Parts: sequence; structure tokens; C-alpha cells
Amino acid sequence: MTEVLRTDGLSKSFGGVRAVHQVSFGVREGELLALIGPNGAGKTTCFNMLMGQLKPTSGEIYLRDENLAGLAPREIWRKGVGRTFQITATYQSMTVIENVQMALISHHRRLYSIIPYAHKLYRQEAMALLELVGMADQAERACAILAYGDLKRLELAIALSHDPSLLLMDEPTAGMAPKERIKLMQLTADIVKQRKISVLFTEHDMDVVFAHSHRIMVLNRGVLIANGSVNEIRNDAKVKEVYLGGGNLFEKEKDSSNA
Repeated sequence: MTEVLRTDGLSKSFGGVRAVHQVSFGVREGELLALIGPNGAGKTTCFNMLMGQLKPTSGEIYLRDENLAGLAPREIWRKGVGRTFQITATYQSMTVIENVQMALISHHRRLYSIIPYAHKLYRQEAMALLELVGMADQAERACAILAYGDLKRLELAIALSHDPSLLLMDEPTAGMAPKERIKLMQLTADIVKQRKISVLFTEHDMDVVFAHSHRIMVLNRGVLIANGSVNEIRNDAKVKEVYLGGGNLFEKEKDSSNA
């Protein structure tokens, strides 16, 4: 299967602190790949290198055959990589559809057009994205009054505005109620299947990870210690020891689902 993203020996140090060390992996086309690990494992540092917020100390990042290492975030975004964040970042004074329109205006390099008729630009495309994430009925509402789960769905629409081939989602369900988490990740899985995009996401909720991942990678102290299917990771002795407390993951998941 074709790899959309590939890293080779990706490393980042801050002075004498080794945050990420020699991490190599690939994200396949149409794959929902989870990156998990305890707090301080290096997940966010890894994400920030992939998206250009941090320059790697060493190593390479390839989007298909193009090396992204060291490029600015906007350059990486232009090449087809989207991102959502742990804390949503929307224009609170704007409506839902205006937020998506602004992303589309930027994508189409029309920022010079935002005054005086930005509200007329790309409305049809914006509505299509809102329909995709189930927010079309809230298009004219102000972001400031949206529920947190709706803000997460809006952020997903914004992230899809430039039709990315790869989407990075940093703890997409953080701060959400359990039922909202399930709905958001099911929505993401449906979009992955429909649009054939690839998603790399970090997550602390193991029910979400086990339910929706095609494959799981585990970081610990900046080192990739496991990479495999849900069942392989669930039963990996090293993963249980360093991250999941040594318990039986299948039983934990089953008990949680019956609660």
C-alpha cells in the first residue's frame, strides 16, 4: 500500500534533553493511524516537526517523495497536510460558515479580496464542508455560542478546506464527553473512507484508539517501542509495562463498553 507520509530517523533535542530519537514510520494511504504514549513521550514534539512548528535536529520527513523537513508550516499546509489542535482555534466573532470561508479564501490565495465582499466568496464550497461534518444547520451561528463538540467539528471542516492528503489530529477528542468522542472519531473514520485521506492522530482515550485505528504506534521517552495492529498493541508486554499499567487491555475495553 502507498505511503503518504514517511519519516526516517526523526529526532529532536532541546539542549541535553532528547525529546524524540530516531523515529521512523510510514502512514499509508487511507489509513487511520494512532500515535499513543504516556505524557512526555514526545508525541506533540513529533507532530510539531511534521507540521513545521519545530525543525528536526536530524532525520527526514517525506510527503510521498518530497522532503518536508525544515519547511515552514504554511509551506507544508500548501503541500496538502492539514492539522487540528488539542484546543480549538476559530474566529469567535465570526459565524460558522465565515470561519470555513476564511480558510477557503486563504487556500485559493484570495486574501486580497476579503474586503469588502469576503462573505460572498466560496459559500457553496463552505456549505459542502459543513454538510460533510454535520454542521450545515448551524452555518449562520456565531462560533462564540457553539458547544465544544460543535467547535471540534467546525475545526475539522476548516482542516479539510484545502483538500489535504494527510490530516494530523493532536488529541482530537480532548475535553469532550464520552459520547461526543465516539461521534467525532466515527465521523473522522467515515471521512477517511469517503475521501481516501490519511490521518495520524494522538489520543489518550484507549476506547477511541482501539475502536477506530487501523494501526497503532507507541512512543515512550521519545523512542518508538511498538508499531502494529490493535490486537498486537493490546497484547504487547512492553506496551502494557510502560504505558498501560500491565492490565489486560481487552478486558478493560470490554468492561468499559458494558458500563
